[in-house]
Amino acid sequence: MVLNPVTTVETAKKLGLLEEEFQKICNILGRTPNFTELSVYSVMWSEHCSYKNSIVWLKQLPKKGKRVLAGAGEENAGLMDIGDGLGVCFKIESHNHPSAVEPFQGAATGVGGIHRDIFTMGARPIAALNSLRFGNLQNLRTQFLLKGVVRGISHYGNCFGVPTVGGEIDFDECYHTNPLVNVMSVGIVKSGETVSAIALGIGNPVFIVGAATGKDGIHGATFASEDITEKSSEKLPSIQIGDPFYEKLLLEATLECIKTGAIIGMQDMGAAGIACSTSEMSAKGKVGMDLWLEKVPMRQSDMQPFELLLSESQERMLIVAEKGKEHLVKSVFEKWDLPCAQIGVVTDTQKIKYYFHGELVGEIPAESLVLGGGAPVYHREFKEPHYFQEIQKFQIKQVECPKNLKEVAEFLLQLPSIASKKWVARQYDSMVGAATVTTNLPSDAAIVYVKGTQKSIAMTTDCNSRYVYANPKIGCALAVAEAARNLVCSGAIPLGVTNCLNFGNPYNPEVYFQFKEAILGMKEACEIFDLPVTGGNVSFYNQSPEAAVYPTPTIGMVGLIEKPQNITSLGFQNEKDTIFLVGKIVEDLGSTSYLYHYHKIKHSPAPYLNLQEELLLQKAILDLIEQKIIISAHDVSDGGLITTLMESAFAGKKGFHVKNFSKVREDAFWFGESGGRVVVSVSKEKENELIHHLNLLKVPFKPLGVVTSSDIIINDENWGHVSDFQYLYDTAIEKILNS
Repeated sequence: MVLNPVTTVETAKKLGLLEEEFQKICNILGRTPNFTELSVYSVMWSEHCSYKNSIVWLKQLPKKGKRVLAGAGEENAGLMDIGDGLGVCFKIESHNHPSAVEPFQGAATGVGGIHRDIFTMGARPIAALNSLRFGNLQNLRTQFLLKGVVRGISHYGNCFGVPTVGGEIDFDECYHTNPLVNVMSVGIVKSGETVSAIALGIGNPVFIVGAATGKDGIHGATFASEDITEKSSEKLPSIQIGDPFYEKLLLEATLECIKTGAIIGMQDMGAAGIACSTSEMSAKGKVGMDLWLEKVPMRQSDMQPFELLLSESQERMLIVAEKGKEHLVKSVFEKWDLPCAQIGVVTDTQKIKYYFHGELVGEIPAESLVLGGGAPVYHREFKEPHYFQEIQKFQIKQVECPKNLKEVAEFLLQLPSIASKKWVARQYDSMVGAATVTTNLPSDAAIVYVKGTQKSIAMTTDCNSRYVYANPKIGCALAVAEAARNLVCSGAIPLGVTNCLNFGNPYNPEVYFQFKEAILGMKEACEIFDLPVTGGNVSFYNQSPEAAVYPTPTIGMVGLIEKPQNITSLGFQNEKDTIFLVGKIVEDLGSTSYLYHYHKIKHSPAPYLNLQEELLLQKAILDLIEQKIIISAHDVSDGGLITTLMESAFAGKKGFHVKNFSKVREDAFWFGESGGRVVVSVSKEKENELIHHLNLLKVPFKPLGVVTSSDIIINDENWGHVSDFQYLYDTAIEKILNS
């Protein structure tokens, strides 16, 4: 028996819709929707699927570029030309709410979902990255969440057979209730083997392939569009269960099926399941579909139509095949022992008609469900956050400069956000596929060879939420600048950006101000660096009853290294090499780890940033690498110059002897985090070439000192052996977890 009652405004509210949205649905349909139809609208018009509260600002981001093959909103992921008939496909998404409730499955299915976005387009995933945020690591719940999320990521990625090669982890009290789990996938595809997420051809069959559909994940999209509360654990049915071995079969079958030429269009089933993939593909092709829901392979026999449509069961894809070539599709999936069932047909109605055992249980215009069609678009109120007044009161002269710089350095190196993440990295298989470069050659970005070529892809995820909290516009621009700087220091030319925009409740005007300003900062930085934004994800409602998380617009970026000899390490290599600081030195302590954690000053301005200076710096570093002048390069970021020097020393198993040759105060020099700076090392023989080149480009620089065999010497004071500091750095997280 089909349970499909007439609905009311109260029904709509329980499904997460506003009263005015319910009325708009009634106007679109010319009648009151039944429960199946309203359920579809509730997920398709959720923030997670429709971007109804964010699209007005997202449209301002630059999307065009000479290498762009598939831009923002055009396909499941961004696609850029890397030459030789190859494209790099990449995207980042969030799985925050599910991971807050069930960290293992929440993180695991996030990995599975982002990889499906990549291979649905015909690309083979070659690498995964992640960007994670947790509360205070001393807290037992934070430890539980960290261990669960890391285990989920490692389980899915390791079993699926795609290396997890990089990422970032930060810890702050603001993420105590609502951790952030952002996952990124990067893939390679050959020209002519891409597939679009589109439905075309009247009479063409519609197939569902992959795993059977169950009741897991129902209303997952609406769950992701509400605040986390104490009752969120009751949303466990909204958490999907993943099977990485099954997805590996689906990957191989999908890529093989593409080569048959029988596939017209394909889309993975993520948020909102069948409801989303059928409506988006139909709307894009300006066609309709008749769906026969009883033909969907089911894990439970008592599933209702709305459950079949909204289920977010993992490892499933929707395929529109060419009529007459159905046998080619079926034979491939039979070979891989995967279900492949025809559940519908493409029509010329531009409506999605849902049938269940011959009964029409719902009929919706496809266009009305999607962004740019009937989905609502809102201009939300915004106002400057009240805490900005506290930031404006900050004066650097009020901060007492420490007498013991070594003590501060040791403190910073042991902060969980700065310390080595080896405890995490050891759980990830970074070598599967045997193409990862940076496992044995530490670099500012992860690097993976493109097999069969001389090329490599460099990739990174970056965002310092302290900076964005202090000044959303500058902070987000700094995230773009640091991501590009990381690629450049590795020897790569930055190609494009994907983003995962993690914010609190958009109905809060102060939160929406943060969001709006962050977008403007990203826009400005991407335009100056000539970087198209190829897509991404908006994750609102990252908010506990107490407060929102710090605004965290995570930047995922990929770059191209044309020749293997341009791959550059961050590690010091040779004793007596000269160490230079390239970039402008300013007396700035804004939003540093030093201020925030050592002095407990929570409100200070964002660090110094000049995007034009940054652009010149990055061009200079790329030229120095191309001309083989420098030996190593490492950007200055969280923890300041002292952390950068230490990390270069650890990577190369060397020491250093350096001095503050500037006029700025000692703590600003060693611990400041102003943008646009890189530490490089150069042989004595090439030192003059470096100086000449930087003078020619008018990029400021300062010689700091030299690489030593093992001792750390600061301002002529011997701090001890490099291994002592590396021990503190390497063991900090494990000490907390094992205490």
